[in-house]
Amino acid sequence: MMSTNAVRRMSLVAAPLAAAWLLLGAPASAQVREGSFDRTLTVSGAVDLSVQTGSGAITVQPGAAGSVRIAAKIKSGGSWTASDSDIEARIRKIEQNPPIEQQGSTIRIGRFADEDLTRNISISYDITLPADTKVAASSGSGGIVVGAVKGTVSASSGSGSIQVEGAASLAARTGSGSIRARAIAGKVSANSGSGSIEIAQTGPGDVTVSTGSGGVTLTGVNGAAKINSSSGGINIAGRPVAPWALHASSGTISITLPPDAAFDLDAETSSGSISLGDHPLTMSGEIDKRHVTGKVRGGGPLIEAAASSGSIRIK
Repeated sequence: MMSTNAVRRMSLVAAPLAAAWLLLGAPASAQVREGSFDRTLTVSGAVDLSVQTGSGAITVQPGAAGSVRIAAKIKSGGSWTASDSDIEARIRKIEQNPPIEQQGSTIRIGRFADEDLTRNISISYDITLPADTKVAASSGSGGIVVGAVKGTVSASSGSGSIQVEGAASLAARTGSGSIRARAIAGKVSANSGSGSIEIAQTGPGDVTVSTGSGGVTLTGVNGAAKINSSSGGINIAGRPVAPWALHASSGTISITLPPDAAFDLDAETSSGSISLGDHPLTMSGEIDKRHVTGKVRGGGPLIEAAASSGSIRIK
């Protein structure tokens, strides 16, 4: 056991050291280095944009015709090591020579010939461009937001949410995060390893959606649909002009159809009930409260609904 004098001597030594640490700040390896660049490009006609970042958020918003503005924020990781001693010099190099390529109205952002230049550095992009634009955006780690554009949108993130306010068609994928999209005028493909998916269509187009964990909500569907939810319910509203295949491993399947919808039905649940609302069904096969097959209003495209654990509701 330490004597009172020994404890006092240790306190006298520790106090100046603590004060010095506060004055000098955290070690260099814990300090964040930052930078930025801002460029405006002149374009004419429809724009074809591709933007990528290993780590960082991407925001794309429609603005005035004829120009594309790229504002970027550069930031070092908070735990860079001695091997990253040149990190500030690399940030300044990116500022002086931003990764922007232009050929007419085709613009590529975020490609580096020397990938080591961005080691332990994140770059977030805020881009304003004409609404008449096709967008391809990719982030290794970071969210993606795309405003209402007239062209197709492709968005992928290793870890981060995706939000799209409008597009001619959509292809979205994230390893972990939600996907939210509205005013999609055509085909939709969306996949989330872990996260919910909500999509509103405004025009005809097939829909393919899957999520490992999270619910699925779709409205305005007017085409074929293939929906899988490993953990979460499915809510779908639209007109089945082509086959629908809806599979939920855990959760209820809710289907909202027009009052005059004509379709074939194959609905099965391992644990739950099946409700047809006001849709008159002409049964086929054996009567089974957990497996219903038949035709509604003379039949039409097949709606196949399977719920491993949950009910099936048709409204």
